[in-house]
Amino acid sequence: MPVFKIKHITNYKYDAPVRDSANQIILFPIKDEYQKVIKHDLNISNTPDVDIFIDYYGNEVGIFTQGEPHTQLKIFSKISVETIAKTLPQDDIFSSEQWRILDEIKFEVPYIDYLKQKSFDGADVLAAAIATLRNPDDTPYQTAVKFCNYVFTHFEYIKGVTTVDTTLEEILRLKAGVCQDFAHLLTTMLRLTKIPARYVSGYICPNKDGMRGEGATHAWAEAYIPDYGWLGLDPTNDCIANEKHVRLAVGRDFSDCSPVKGVFKGSSGHLMEVNVSVGYDDDDFETENYFQPREINYSKPLTTLPLKNSYQRHMDAIMQQQQQQQQ
Repeated sequence: MPVFKIKHITNYKYDAPVRDSANQIILFPIKDEYQKVIKHDLNISNTPDVDIFIDYYGNEVGIFTQGEPHTQLKIFSKISVETIAKTLPQDDIFSSEQWRILDEIKFEVPYIDYLKQKSFDGADVLAAAIATLRNPDDTPYQTAVKFCNYVFTHFEYIKGVTTVDTTLEEILRLKAGVCQDFAHLLTTMLRLTKIPARYVSGYICPNKDGMRGEGATHAWAEAYIPDYGWLGLDPTNDCIANEKHVRLAVGRDFSDCSPVKGVFKGSSGHLMEVNVSVGYDDDDFETENYFQPREINYSKPLTTLPLKNSYQRHMDAIMQQQQQQQQ
């Protein structure tokens, strides 16, 4: 059970003083039976109050504002997290039964958002690849692993060739990209095959052989496997995302999981610098303490938002009205 020491520093520099900066951060690691947060220090310049809530996808999200004029904004997250390996799905279960289960859950609320796929030019290219790769006897797990290998094999990993706004059409045309592009490709292939798939943001931890995506935030996909749950697949490295991957957030795509984003009033000229480091030792964890440290207390009650979509809220309102009429 490895314990990783992760430092994530985001530094915004502005050409001229800006004000009324409103920001959202998703820098709080997921906490479950496979990932335990030992300690988390969050430091932000000018030490604003950070309100934390749970979003629709179950992620912890922080929001804060900087009202006074400023020419720089630094966000420093320092995490100590323990990961536990998750056993892999069995690949000898009757495939027809698993596909039947996936067909039954396609209209259930927890999976609907992860099955929707926006139309895009080039869908026929992925559809042709899917038809070639699929075997009627394969389980959803075996199918997902094949798709992961396809993305790894057919798309070149090149830093800087894409941006966060790059579309699927552009990725297919370039035949290249980085981890977030590969994650988007894999989730798309899975959804086109009726396997619920979600985008995951986080960190990949050091490996003696080296891994693509080290030294930055990382992204991969998770596929829903019947009678198992969510299985992490890293198409950037063609591997199962397990105890070497630290999860920050899940969602439909990058926009749901962006670690830091915000708006401000002032000159549009600005520069964003991001530095991420991951180590095993306490020495790797030591760094200059830029700001007054603020330890995250996870025992403190969180301000939560309803974990319901618009349809559920609509049905709740109808039921409330019916109950009032009966009284």
